[in-house]
Amino acid sequence: MEVKSNQTLVTDFVLIGFTTDPFLRIIFFVLFLVSYTLTLIGNFGLMALIYLDSCLHTPMYFFVGSLSFLDIWYSTVYTPRILFDCVSKNNNMSLAGCTAQFFFSAGLAYSECFLLAFMAYDRFVAICNPLLYATAMPKKLCVQLVVGSYVAGFANAIAHTGNTFRLRFCGENIINHYFCDVVPLVKMACNDTRVYELILTALISSNMLITTAVILSSYIGIGAVIVRIRSAAGRRKAFFTCSAHLVSVTLFYGSIFIMYCRPHSQHTPNSDKANALFYTVINPLVNPFIYSLRNKDVKAAFKKVWGRFLAPK
Repeated sequence: MEVKSNQTLVTDFVLIGFTTDPFLRIIFFVLFLVSYTLTLIGNFGLMALIYLDSCLHTPMYFFVGSLSFLDIWYSTVYTPRILFDCVSKNNNMSLAGCTAQFFFSAGLAYSECFLLAFMAYDRFVAICNPLLYATAMPKKLCVQLVVGSYVAGFANAIAHTGNTFRLRFCGENIINHYFCDVVPLVKMACNDTRVYELILTALISSNMLITTAVILSSYIGIGAVIVRIRSAAGRRKAFFTCSAHLVSVTLFYGSIFIMYCRPHSQHTPNSDKANALFYTVINPLVNPFIYSLRNKDVKAAFKKVWGRFLAPK
């Protein structure tokens, strides 16, 4: 801490995490270690499968692999720190460390919003223009869209982080959360946050509106095509093509909306931690299984690749 203008300015933070009970911390450590291990295995495994099987070298699976790559880093922003806090007696995080975690958290979250929107557009092209799909979604365009997701995501993260850490934090330096998030940081601000909150609302709203509009317009177009398909089997196949993406979007966007679009009066530390778990830990964990468990192409690719490894040399 340092004193300035009769105020105690915060230069480091103490993360409470999920509990202060030593026994429960061990339980949480095991649970999060298992979830992080499964997250890495699932996402790396799906990426490897897409790379090794030529049948999966399509725009759809290029985006799925890109989502897995993003989710690995997204989970890594949070879970290793959670594991450290579960076994450490010193839960301090420096202001620089908090800023870094906040920046990468925001950058990857915004990037995932844009990537999910581009994946919706990819599904729209695949279902509405199947004969022109390969022409309309060439590899160069797919790469540009993924790179664009990161550029847009981290450009917003720069604005988001700069807007947040221009605030001065004073008083008690305890954060009742498991990572440096907007809600607990704003509560610690010792200067007027009205302008900050207006900028934050505009920033989040504009990005969410843009990406949500792309997703909704894509699925409205998909829905219009599906209702015109005469056979029930054709409709089921078209819907199944989009089902994994819809589940992924619902989990990620739903948890984000619940977390950041509620009135301040409804925020409590426990509810914020529970809501944040969905987009920080659970979503990266379940995404590879959402895109593979009921997917015939991925199952066939897995059997083929696994057969190569088991085949006698």
